[in-house]
Amino acid sequence: MTTKRGFTTTILHDDRLGKPEHGSLHKPIHTSVTYGHEDVQDLVDIFQNKKKGYAYSRQGNPTVTALEHKVTNMEKGLSSVAFSTGMAAISATVMALVKHGDHIVASSFLFGNTRSIFQTYIDMGLDITFVDATDVENVRNEIKASTKMVFVETIANPATQIADLEAIGELCAQKSIIYMVDNTMTSPYLFNPVDVKASLVINSLTKYIGGHGDALGGCVTDTGLFNWSNYPNIFETFKKQVKPETLGLTQIRKKGLRDSGGTLSPEAAHTISVGAETLALRLERACNNAFALAQYFEAHPKIKKVFYPGVASHPQHERAGKLFKKFGGLMSIELDESIDCLSFLNKLKLVIKSSNLGDTRTLSIPVAQTIFFELGADKRAEMGIPETMIRLSIGIEDLEDLMADFKEALG
Repeated sequence: MTTKRGFTTTILHDDRLGKPEHGSLHKPIHTSVTYGHEDVQDLVDIFQNKKKGYAYSRQGNPTVTALEHKVTNMEKGLSSVAFSTGMAAISATVMALVKHGDHIVASSFLFGNTRSIFQTYIDMGLDITFVDATDVENVRNEIKASTKMVFVETIANPATQIADLEAIGELCAQKSIIYMVDNTMTSPYLFNPVDVKASLVINSLTKYIGGHGDALGGCVTDTGLFNWSNYPNIFETFKKQVKPETLGLTQIRKKGLRDSGGTLSPEAAHTISVGAETLALRLERACNNAFALAQYFEAHPKIKKVFYPGVASHPQHERAGKLFKKFGGLMSIELDESIDCLSFLNKLKLVIKSSNLGDTRTLSIPVAQTIFFELGADKRAEMGIPETMIRLSIGIEDLEDLMADFKEALG
Protein backbone atom coordinates (compact mmCIF):
# COMPACT_ATOMS: atom_id res chain seq x y z
CA MET A 1 0.00 0.00 0.00
CA THR A 2 1.42 3.39 -1.06
CA THR A 3 1.40 6.03 1.65
CA LYS A 4 -0.08 9.32 0.52
CA ARG A 5 2.12 12.11 1.83
CA GLY A 6 1.73 15.86 1.99
CA PHE A 7 2.86 18.38 -0.63
CA THR A 8 6.15 19.42 0.98
CA THR A 9 7.06 15.93 2.17
CA THR A 10 6.59 14.64 -1.38
CA ILE A 11 8.85 17.32 -2.87
CA LEU A 12 11.54 16.95 -0.22
CA HIS A 13 11.93 13.21 -0.74
CA ASP A 14 11.25 12.96 -4.48
CA ASP A 15 14.93 12.85 -5.54
CA ARG A 16 15.94 10.47 -2.74
CA LEU A 17 13.23 7.95 -3.57
CA GLY A 18 14.55 7.86 -7.13
CA LYS A 19 17.76 6.36 -5.64
CA PRO A 20 20.35 8.80 -7.01
CA GLU A 21 24.04 7.93 -7.11
CA HIS A 22 26.01 7.30 -3.92
CA GLY A 23 23.00 7.86 -1.64
CA SER A 24 22.78 11.54 -2.56
CA LEU A 25 19.64 13.29 -1.31
CA HIS A 26 19.53 15.45 -4.44
CA LYS A 27 19.94 14.25 -7.99
CA PRO A 28 23.55 15.19 -8.90
CA ILE A 29 24.30 17.68 -11.67
CA HIS A 30 25.09 15.73 -14.85
CA THR A 31 26.97 18.05 -17.18
CA SER A 32 27.62 15.59 -20.01
CA VAL A 33 26.19 16.65 -23.36
CA THR A 34 26.51 13.25 -24.98
CA TYR A 35 26.16 9.67 -23.72
CA GLY A 36 28.03 6.57 -24.81
CA HIS A 37 26.57 3.05 -25.12
CA GLU A 38 28.40 -0.28 -25.09
CA ASP A 39 25.79 -1.79 -27.43
CA VAL A 40 24.78 0.41 -30.35
CA GLN A 41 21.34 -1.23 -30.30
CA ASP A 42 20.68 0.64 -27.05
CA LEU A 43 21.37 3.92 -28.83
CA VAL A 44 19.10 2.90 -31.72
CA ASP A 45 16.30 1.94 -29.33
CA ILE A 46 16.52 5.30 -27.56
CA PHE A 47 16.25 7.14 -30.87
CA GLN A 48 13.28 5.01 -31.88
CA ASN A 49 11.51 5.50 -28.52
CA LYS A 50 11.69 1.78 -27.73
CA LYS A 51 13.45 2.35 -24.41
CA LYS A 52 14.24 5.16 -22.03
CA GLY A 53 17.73 6.58 -21.93
CA TYR A 54 19.91 9.47 -23.02
CA ALA A 55 21.53 10.18 -26.36
CA TYR A 56 22.06 13.94 -26.51
CA SER A 57 21.30 16.47 -23.79
CA ARG A 58 19.31 18.84 -25.98
CA GLN A 59 16.29 16.61 -25.41
CA GLY A 60 17.09 14.87 -22.15
CA ASN A 61 19.44 14.93 -19.16
CA PRO A 62 19.31 12.94 -15.88
CA THR A 63 19.29 16.05 -13.69
CA VAL A 64 16.50 17.60 -15.77
CA THR A 65 14.57 14.33 -15.74
CA ALA A 66 14.60 14.38 -11.93
CA LEU A 67 13.13 17.89 -11.93
CA GLU A 68 10.50 16.85 -14.48
CA HIS A 69 9.47 14.00 -12.18
CA LYS A 70 9.19 16.42 -9.25
CA VAL A 71 6.98 18.85 -11.20
CA THR A 72 4.81 15.97 -12.42
CA ASN A 73 4.22 14.93 -8.82
CA MET A 74 3.39 18.49 -7.80
CA GLU A 75 0.88 18.81 -10.65
CA LYS A 76 -0.60 15.32 -10.12
CA GLY A 77 0.13 14.67 -13.78
CA LEU A 78 1.28 11.90 -16.09
CA SER A 79 4.65 13.27 -17.19
CA SER A 80 6.48 16.53 -17.89
CA VAL A 81 9.00 18.11 -20.26
CA ALA A 82 11.24 20.90 -18.95
CA PHE A 83 12.51 23.86 -20.98
CA SER A 84 14.97 26.70 -20.58
CA THR A 85 12.16 29.18 -19.79
CA GLY A 86 8.40 29.29 -19.45
CA MET A 87 8.16 31.08 -22.79
CA ALA A 88 10.17 28.28 -24.42
CA ALA A 89 7.69 25.77 -22.99
CA ILE A 90 4.70 27.69 -24.39
CA SER A 91 6.13 28.39 -27.84
CA ALA A 92 7.53 24.87 -28.30
CA THR A 93 4.26 23.24 -27.22
CA VAL A 94 2.21 25.30 -29.67
CA MET A 95 4.75 24.68 -32.42
CA ALA A 96 4.68 20.94 -31.79
CA LEU A 97 0.91 20.45 -31.66
CA VAL A 98 -0.71 23.08 -33.88
CA LYS A 99 -0.54 23.28 -37.67
CA HIS A 100 -1.31 25.92 -40.29
CA GLY A 101 -5.09 26.15 -40.64
CA ASP A 102 -5.72 25.23 -37.01
CA HIS A 103 -7.43 27.61 -34.63
CA ILE A 104 -6.60 28.60 -31.04
CA VAL A 105 -8.84 30.45 -28.59
CA ALA A 106 -6.76 32.38 -26.05
CA SER A 107 -7.43 34.69 -23.14
CA SER A 108 -7.29 38.41 -23.92
CA PHE A 109 -5.44 38.95 -20.66
CA LEU A 110 -2.34 36.88 -21.41
CA PHE A 111 1.07 37.80 -20.03
CA GLY A 112 2.73 40.30 -22.38
CA ASN A 113 5.36 37.96 -23.84
CA THR A 114 2.80 35.20 -24.38
CA ARG A 115 0.55 37.66 -26.16
CA SER A 116 3.55 38.76 -28.21
CA ILE A 117 4.48 35.25 -29.40
CA PHE A 118 0.82 34.54 -30.20
CA GLN A 119 0.75 37.71 -32.30
CA THR A 120 3.88 36.45 -34.09
CA TYR A 121 2.05 33.18 -34.81
CA ILE A 122 -0.85 35.20 -36.22
CA ASP A 123 1.56 37.10 -38.47
CA MET A 124 2.85 33.70 -39.66
CA GLY A 125 -0.67 32.60 -40.61
CA LEU A 126 -1.96 30.84 -37.50
CA ASP A 127 -5.60 31.52 -36.61
CA ILE A 128 -5.83 32.80 -33.01
CA THR A 129 -8.82 34.50 -31.41
CA PHE A 130 -8.49 36.44 -28.15
CA VAL A 131 -11.48 36.50 -25.81
CA ASP A 132 -12.42 37.57 -22.31
CA ALA A 133 -11.91 34.15 -20.71
CA THR A 134 -13.53 35.12 -17.42
CA ASP A 135 -16.82 33.96 -19.02
CA VAL A 136 -16.97 30.55 -20.71
CA GLU A 137 -19.59 31.81 -23.17
CA ASN A 138 -17.00 34.05 -24.79
CA VAL A 139 -14.86 30.97 -25.41
CA ARG A 140 -17.81 28.87 -26.56
CA ASN A 141 -18.85 31.52 -29.11
CA GLU A 142 -15.47 31.33 -30.85
CA ILE A 143 -15.11 27.54 -31.05
CA LYS A 144 -15.18 26.21 -34.61
CA ALA A 145 -14.37 23.00 -36.45
CA SER A 146 -10.68 23.93 -36.76
CA THR A 147 -10.22 24.81 -33.07
CA LYS A 148 -7.47 22.62 -31.64
CA MET A 149 -6.56 24.43 -28.42
CA VAL A 150 -7.83 26.78 -25.73
CA PHE A 151 -5.11 28.61 -23.80
CA VAL A 152 -5.72 30.46 -20.52
CA GLU A 153 -3.89 31.47 -17.36
CA THR A 154 -5.09 30.85 -13.81
CA ILE A 155 -4.52 34.44 -12.63
CA ALA A 156 -3.72 37.01 -15.31
CA ASN A 157 -0.62 39.15 -15.00
CA PRO A 158 -0.85 42.05 -14.11
CA ALA A 159 -4.61 42.80 -13.72
CA THR A 160 -5.37 39.44 -11.97
CA GLN A 161 -8.43 38.42 -14.00
CA ILE A 162 -9.33 34.78 -13.35
CA ALA A 163 -10.51 32.63 -16.22
CA ASP A 164 -13.71 30.58 -15.95
CA LEU A 165 -11.45 27.61 -15.41
CA GLU A 166 -13.98 24.92 -14.50
CA ALA A 167 -16.51 25.74 -17.20
CA ILE A 168 -13.86 26.06 -19.91
CA GLY A 169 -12.49 22.67 -18.86
CA GLU A 170 -15.93 21.11 -19.26
CA LEU A 171 -16.33 22.73 -22.67
CA CYS A 172 -12.95 21.50 -23.94
CA ALA A 173 -13.63 17.98 -22.63
CA GLN A 174 -16.97 17.88 -24.45
CA LYS A 175 -15.42 18.99 -27.71
CA SER A 176 -12.10 17.08 -27.42
CA ILE A 177 -10.05 20.29 -27.57
CA ILE A 178 -6.63 20.62 -25.92
CA TYR A 179 -7.05 22.73 -22.79
CA MET A 180 -3.72 24.36 -21.91
CA VAL A 181 -3.56 26.21 -18.59
CA ASP A 182 -0.65 28.36 -17.48
CA ASN A 183 -0.38 27.75 -13.71
CA THR A 184 2.57 30.08 -13.08
CA MET A 185 0.74 32.68 -10.99
CA THR A 186 -0.80 30.11 -8.67
CA SER A 187 1.80 27.33 -8.79
CA PRO A 188 1.00 23.68 -8.04
CA TYR A 189 0.81 24.49 -4.33
CA LEU A 190 -2.21 26.77 -4.63
CA PHE A 191 -3.92 25.00 -7.53
CA ASN A 192 -3.74 21.96 -9.81
CA PRO A 193 -5.29 22.55 -13.26
CA VAL A 194 -5.92 18.80 -13.59
CA ASP A 195 -8.81 19.45 -11.19
CA VAL A 196 -10.55 21.54 -13.88
CA LYS A 197 -9.82 19.01 -16.64
CA ALA A 198 -6.76 20.73 -18.14
CA SER A 199 -4.92 18.70 -20.78
CA LEU A 200 -1.57 20.45 -20.44
CA VAL A 201 -0.19 22.61 -17.64
CA ILE A 202 2.47 25.27 -18.13
CA ASN A 203 4.71 26.49 -15.32
CA SER A 204 7.43 29.08 -15.49
CA LEU A 205 9.86 27.39 -13.10
CA THR A 206 11.68 30.71 -12.83
CA LYS A 207 8.85 32.06 -10.70
CA TYR A 208 7.35 30.49 -7.56
CA ILE A 209 8.60 26.92 -8.06
CA GLY A 210 12.28 27.97 -8.22
CA GLY A 211 11.40 30.99 -6.17
CA HIS A 212 14.73 32.69 -5.54
CA GLY A 213 15.40 34.63 -8.74
CA ASP A 214 18.52 32.60 -9.49
CA ALA A 215 17.57 30.27 -12.36
CA LEU A 216 15.45 30.36 -15.52
CA GLY A 217 13.24 27.41 -16.41
CA GLY A 218 9.87 26.28 -17.75
CA CYS A 219 7.83 23.11 -17.91
CA VAL A 220 4.80 21.56 -19.58
CA THR A 221 2.97 18.75 -17.79
CA ASP A 222 0.54 16.30 -19.38
CA THR A 223 -2.31 15.63 -16.95
CA GLY A 224 -3.24 12.36 -18.67
CA LEU A 225 -6.79 13.52 -19.38
CA PHE A 226 -6.54 14.20 -23.13
CA ASN A 227 -6.98 11.37 -25.64
CA TRP A 228 -3.98 11.83 -27.94
CA SER A 229 -4.90 8.77 -30.02
CA ASN A 230 -7.63 10.79 -31.71
CA TYR A 231 -5.66 14.00 -32.13
CA PRO A 232 -5.06 14.49 -35.87
CA ASN A 233 -1.71 16.32 -35.60
CA ILE A 234 0.24 13.47 -34.00
CA PHE A 235 2.95 12.13 -36.31
CA GLU A 236 2.32 8.60 -37.55
CA THR A 237 5.87 7.57 -36.64
CA PHE A 238 5.23 8.30 -32.98
CA LYS A 239 1.96 6.36 -33.01
CA LYS A 240 3.94 3.24 -33.89
CA GLN A 241 6.60 3.81 -31.23
CA VAL A 242 5.02 4.87 -27.93
CA LYS A 243 1.99 4.22 -25.76
CA PRO A 244 -1.11 6.28 -26.70
CA GLU A 245 -1.11 8.24 -23.44
CA THR A 246 2.47 9.47 -24.05
CA LEU A 247 1.94 10.66 -27.63
CA GLY A 248 1.41 14.30 -26.70
CA LEU A 249 4.54 14.74 -24.61
CA THR A 250 6.61 12.62 -26.99
CA GLN A 251 5.74 15.02 -29.79
CA ILE A 252 6.40 18.04 -27.55
CA ARG A 253 9.81 16.62 -26.58
CA LYS A 254 10.76 15.65 -30.14
CA LYS A 255 9.18 18.40 -32.23
CA GLY A 256 9.20 21.10 -29.59
CA LEU A 257 12.21 20.68 -27.32
CA ARG A 258 14.57 18.80 -29.64
CA ASP A 259 13.83 20.84 -32.77
CA SER A 260 13.56 24.32 -31.24
CA GLY A 261 16.41 23.79 -28.76
CA GLY A 262 14.98 25.48 -25.67
CA THR A 263 16.93 23.12 -23.40
CA LEU A 264 17.08 23.56 -19.63
CA SER A 265 20.64 23.31 -18.33
CA PRO A 266 21.40 20.72 -15.63
CA GLU A 267 22.79 23.45 -13.37
CA ALA A 268 19.53 25.42 -13.59
CA ALA A 269 17.50 22.24 -13.11
CA HIS A 270 19.36 21.49 -9.88
CA THR A 271 18.93 25.04 -8.57
CA ILE A 272 15.20 25.02 -9.34
CA SER A 273 14.77 21.57 -7.82
CA VAL A 274 16.33 22.65 -4.52
CA GLY A 275 14.34 25.89 -4.53
CA ALA A 276 11.10 23.97 -5.04
CA GLU A 277 11.49 22.21 -1.70
CA THR A 278 10.30 25.33 0.15
CA LEU A 279 7.51 26.28 -2.28
CA ALA A 280 4.69 25.77 0.24
CA LEU A 281 6.50 27.62 3.04
CA ARG A 282 7.35 30.57 0.81
CA LEU A 283 3.89 30.87 -0.70
CA GLU A 284 2.13 30.70 2.64
CA ARG A 285 4.16 33.68 3.83
CA ALA A 286 3.93 35.61 0.54
CA CYS A 287 0.17 35.08 0.25
CA ASN A 288 -0.40 36.21 3.83
CA ASN A 289 1.71 39.32 3.24
CA ALA A 290 -0.13 40.07 0.00
CA PHE A 291 -3.55 39.71 1.60
CA ALA A 292 -2.65 42.11 4.42
CA LEU A 293 -1.16 44.66 2.00
CA ALA A 294 -4.22 44.45 -0.25
CA GLN A 295 -6.46 45.36 2.68
CA TYR A 296 -4.21 48.33 3.47
CA PHE A 297 -4.17 49.53 -0.15
CA GLU A 298 -7.96 49.19 -0.46
CA ALA A 299 -8.43 51.67 2.38
CA HIS A 300 -5.77 54.16 1.24
CA PRO A 301 -7.06 57.38 -0.38
CA LYS A 302 -4.13 57.58 -2.81
CA ILE A 303 -4.80 54.10 -4.23
CA LYS A 304 -7.53 54.25 -6.86
CA LYS A 305 -7.92 50.50 -7.32
CA VAL A 306 -6.46 47.24 -6.03
CA PHE A 307 -6.15 44.30 -8.41
CA TYR A 308 -6.00 41.25 -6.15
CA PRO A 309 -8.30 38.20 -6.03
CA GLY A 310 -8.32 38.30 -2.24
CA VAL A 311 -10.28 41.56 -1.96
CA ALA A 312 -14.08 41.36 -1.99
CA SER A 313 -14.27 43.97 -4.77
CA HIS A 314 -12.44 41.70 -7.23
CA PRO A 315 -14.87 40.49 -9.95
CA GLN A 316 -13.77 36.87 -9.54
CA HIS A 317 -13.22 36.92 -5.76
CA GLU A 318 -15.65 34.07 -5.07
CA ARG A 319 -14.23 31.98 -7.92
CA ALA A 320 -10.70 32.43 -6.57
CA GLY A 321 -11.79 31.41 -3.09
CA LYS A 322 -13.39 28.26 -4.46
CA LEU A 323 -10.52 27.21 -6.72
CA PHE A 324 -7.32 28.28 -4.99
CA LYS A 325 -5.82 27.41 -1.61
CA LYS A 326 -4.89 31.08 -1.15
CA PHE A 327 -5.15 34.19 -3.31
CA GLY A 328 -1.54 34.35 -4.49
CA GLY A 329 1.37 36.73 -4.09
CA LEU A 330 0.78 38.87 -7.20
CA MET A 331 -1.17 42.11 -7.10
CA SER A 332 -1.34 45.42 -8.87
CA ILE A 333 -2.42 48.84 -7.68
CA GLU A 334 -3.67 51.83 -9.64
CA LEU A 335 -2.37 55.04 -8.18
CA ASP A 336 -4.35 58.24 -8.04
CA GLU A 337 -3.65 60.40 -11.12
CA SER A 338 -2.04 63.01 -8.88
CA ILE A 339 0.83 60.61 -8.13
CA ASP A 340 3.65 60.03 -10.59
CA CYS A 341 4.15 56.26 -10.54
CA LEU A 342 7.87 56.45 -11.26
CA SER A 343 8.47 58.90 -8.42
CA PHE A 344 6.41 56.72 -6.12
CA LEU A 345 8.51 53.66 -6.94
CA ASN A 346 11.74 55.57 -6.37
CA LYS A 347 10.57 56.37 -2.84
CA LEU A 348 10.43 52.68 -1.96
CA LYS A 349 13.58 51.63 -0.12
CA LEU A 350 12.90 47.97 0.69
CA VAL A 351 10.77 46.98 -2.31
CA ILE A 352 12.95 46.27 -5.35
CA LYS A 353 12.27 47.75 -8.78
CA SER A 354 12.48 44.66 -11.00
CA SER A 355 10.79 42.88 -13.89
CA ASN A 356 10.70 39.42 -12.30
CA LEU A 357 8.03 37.96 -10.01
CA GLY A 358 7.61 34.97 -7.71
CA ASP A 359 10.83 35.85 -5.86
CA THR A 360 11.44 35.65 -2.12
CA ARG A 361 11.85 39.44 -2.20
CA THR A 362 9.05 41.92 -2.94
CA LEU A 363 9.39 43.33 -6.45
CA SER A 364 7.67 46.25 -8.19
CA ILE A 365 7.38 47.58 -11.73
CA PRO A 366 5.42 50.29 -13.60
CA VAL A 367 3.39 48.22 -16.05
CA ALA A 368 2.46 50.60 -18.90
CA GLN A 369 5.98 51.97 -19.20
CA THR A 370 7.76 48.59 -19.27
CA ILE A 371 6.36 45.07 -19.69
CA PHE A 372 3.24 46.20 -21.59
CA PHE A 373 4.75 49.25 -23.32
CA GLU A 374 4.99 47.58 -26.73
CA LEU A 375 1.26 46.84 -26.84
CA GLY A 376 0.32 50.51 -26.96
CA ALA A 377 -2.34 52.41 -25.02
CA ASP A 378 -5.34 50.96 -26.89
CA LYS A 379 -4.35 47.33 -26.23
CA ARG A 380 -3.53 48.13 -22.63
CA ALA A 381 -6.98 49.62 -22.17
CA GLU A 382 -8.54 46.54 -23.79
CA MET A 383 -6.68 44.34 -21.29
CA GLY A 384 -7.72 46.45 -18.31
CA ILE A 385 -4.29 47.96 -17.66
CA PRO A 386 -4.38 51.61 -16.53
CA GLU A 387 -1.46 53.92 -17.21
CA THR A 388 -0.69 54.38 -13.50
CA MET A 389 -0.66 50.67 -12.66
CA ILE A 390 2.12 49.29 -10.45
CA ARG A 391 2.59 45.52 -10.39
CA LEU A 392 3.77 44.04 -7.11
CA SER A 393 5.13 40.56 -6.52
CA ILE A 394 4.94 40.21 -2.76
CA GLY A 395 7.78 38.37 -1.05
CA ILE A 396 8.44 36.80 2.32
CA GLU A 397 9.82 39.82 4.21
CA ASP A 398 8.43 40.69 7.62
CA LEU A 399 5.04 42.27 7.02
CA GLU A 400 5.67 45.26 9.28
CA ASP A 401 8.75 46.18 7.24
CA LEU A 402 6.85 46.02 3.95
CA MET A 403 3.98 48.02 5.40
CA ALA A 404 6.35 50.71 6.67
CA ASP A 405 8.00 51.02 3.25
CA PHE A 406 4.70 51.55 1.44
CA LYS A 407 3.39 53.94 4.10
CA GLU A 408 6.45 56.13 3.78
CA ALA A 409 6.31 56.12 -0.05
CA LEU A 410 2.62 57.02 -0.07
CA GLY A 411 3.25 59.84 2.39
